[in-house]
Amino acid sequence: MIEFTNVTKRYQSIVALDDVTVKIQKGDFVFLVGPSGAGKSTFVKLILKEIDADRGTIMVRGENVTRMKARQIPGLRRNIGIVFQDFRLLPKKTVYENVAFAMEIIHQKRRVIRRTVPQVLGMMGILEKAHQYPDELSAGEQQRVAIARAIVNKPKILIADEPTGNLDPDTAWEIMQLLDLINQKGTTILMVTHAKDIVDRMAKRVIAIENGRIVRDEFGMYGYRQEQEGAEAPRPAFAEFRRGGRG
Repeated sequence: MIEFTNVTKRYQSIVALDDVTVKIQKGDFVFLVGPSGAGKSTFVKLILKEIDADRGTIMVRGENVTRMKARQIPGLRRNIGIVFQDFRLLPKKTVYENVAFAMEIIHQKRRVIRRTVPQVLGMMGILEKAHQYPDELSAGEQQRVAIARAIVNKPKILIADEPTGNLDPDTAWEIMQLLDLINQKGTTILMVTHAKDIVDRMAKRVIAIENGRIVRDEFGMYGYRQEQEGAEAPRPAFAEFRRGGRG
């Protein structure tokens, strides 16, 4: 689904990614972790063709992104949903209109929009909020709208950039449950995060970047295995959902 082969990206004298080779398979749920400045944002921007690699090859859904022409980039991005930490909703549009807008910009038929948007809002548990505006919602509800907007066109890949960063712990776990559900339906998910507790409890694949290099790629916990010796094993994902209400 996503494959980097010997990819290097520099910003003048700074090496953001250094000879990175990694493959994310269809249906994977992958956490991309590492300290600030490690190269995580560069990794995502390269996938979206927002920047170009200096060396190496990037394949997304079988297409060579490194050779992609400008006219092909919108097609690439239509198959990638994106969720941000700060939601990025349109403040003067309702919940329904925010999600519908993602379908309108690809010229989807109105009847398809009218049928699909309520289905996705229902999946996110916010159908009753359809006619409210973003400033009338909690942070958790706003993130649900953002996720609905990201998946309404049924992208093959979902990139979540610190999606729980502005949420309280209970609400963060609920958002993770939604992302896990989306992944179970077949969407490949790449989540950039610093949330160690979430990564540890989800027990998914973890790709760790430091100084532009991949230093670890394995299933398990946020940190190195040797750093976790004697630590309590990760609890099953979503174990605490019963304790919290919707955010």
